[in-house]
Amino acid sequence: MPPGYRLVEAELVTRTGVSRSAVRLAIDALAAEGLVERIPNRGARVRVVSTEEAVAITECRMPLEGLLARKAAERITDAEAHRLRAHLETMTAAVGSGDVQEYSELIQQLHALVGEAARHPIAADLVGRLQAQLVRHQFRLSLRPGRPRVSLAELTELVDAITGRDPGRAEAAATAHFRSVIAALSEPSPSGGPA
Repeated sequence: MPPGYRLVEAELVTRTGVSRSAVRLAIDALAAEGLVERIPNRGARVRVVSTEEAVAITECRMPLEGLLARKAAERITDAEAHRLRAHLETMTAAVGSGDVQEYSELIQQLHALVGEAARHPIAADLVGRLQAQLVRHQFRLSLRPGRPRVSLAELTELVDAITGRDPGRAEAAATAHFRSVIAALSEPSPSGGPA
């Protein structure tokens, strides 16, 4: 649902086929995750994340992603390294074909694979909570001309460092990628509006 979409309990009950109390609990859980906001006397809506807030969230996410990359490089198995390399090939193909929606989804999956290899559930859970708030901004960045290729080069360095079992290089690659994301988010979009 798009940012700002009003969440009407009766409509959600009809759409999902669950009870009103289950819908209420789900909205409460999403509000606790920062994905939904309650407006007094008006109900709930999908929370709008401003560009400034997206930058702040990414700044918080950056050191956690660096930690996950470091731990993944230390702990990755041969099978996980093979999966990461295969996933990178799929990402390269998506960029080559210009499929930005698929590429955006593959980026999220790559970060999940790194989180699994890191075997650090606390950091991975925190990253997942932060990432959920940034999906719209990540997709909009992928639409910028040339951005997917920049991102792919950064993520290739990350995968190379992790599969090369180089923790310092992996952490540096993750940090560099998120610094680049912050810089891109901070730039005005080509259409003249915010990212």
